[in-house]
Amino acid sequence: MENEDLKVRTRRFALRVIKLYAALPKTVEAQIIGKQMVRSGTSVGAHYREAQYAKSDPDFISKIQGALQELEETIYWLELVEDIQVFTDGRLAPIRQEAEELRAIFITIVKKVKAR
Repeated sequence: MENEDLKVRTRRFALRVIKLYAALPKTVEAQIIGKQMVRSGTSVGAHYREAQYAKSDPDFISKIQGALQELEETIYWLELVEDIQVFTDGRLAPIRQEAEELRAIFITIVKKVKAR
């Protein structure tokens, strides 16, 4: 995947997370979970963008691993949104799938750079 494609994809992912947060009910539990989800979900693209200016392969790997950590955290918060059952229309499945696909892409990137 090209760098620009992944930039666009991580930005779209962040926007999807923000829109999901906006659709959450204003209950205390949903807002607590949602704010954490937005923080981690928007950090994925920021870490990826930082990685584009890494000074070395280890620095690049560190920044990509930061994106991976944020993806894992976002998946966790999405699971909690599922657990509180605020959406019954299946809207969580596509964003969860995208998070898992991005995770797989970043894992592949790390493996390729480590193999150099």
